[in-house]
Amino acid sequence: MLTTLQTAYSDTRAADLAWALGREPLPALAVLDLDLVGARVQMRLLGASHQVLLEEDGGTCSETVACMPGSSTPLPLGVAKRLGEWEYEFAARVETLSAGSFAGRAQELLALVADHPHGLAGTFPGSPHAFTAMLAQRTEGQVRWRTWHAYPQEGQLVVTRTRVGVRMPAAAL
Repeated sequence: MLTTLQTAYSDTRAADLAWALGREPLPALAVLDLDLVGARVQMRLLGASHQVLLEEDGGTCSETVACMPGSSTPLPLGVAKRLGEWEYEFAARVETLSAGSFAGRAQELLALVADHPHGLAGTFPGSPHAFTAMLAQRTEGQVRWRTWHAYPQEGQLVVTRTRVGVRMPAAAL
């Protein structure tokens, strides 16, 4: 699903993004509810990036990547945590691209996510390449999502990937 977000583009720099687990649902500009084989996933586009809410028999998980005033947790390169019975893994990277490469990459990503049944993308008014996009899936008992946050004025694309799943017993590995 592709939508134009009815708000001013507020994330001005990739470096302003922060990461948090366990936050309450924040006001969203666009929402996509998914049922991924028993896992309920809500992907939320915020005025300041994204939030994913996951609910399954094993518990709940709330991930927020956004510009959060007062946050002291910058966007980490990687996180691995136990959340009850679940293993949570998060990774982020920043790609810096030339203007031409950035425009092409933006078009590719928006095309990928726009028509995907588990995809949500929102473009910000003022720039066709200012967007946040999300894609979720369930594979091998795990829920995974990827996100892309575009900063065309800097030529930067913040890419994240998250995996949440039940911890596998050592004997099963």
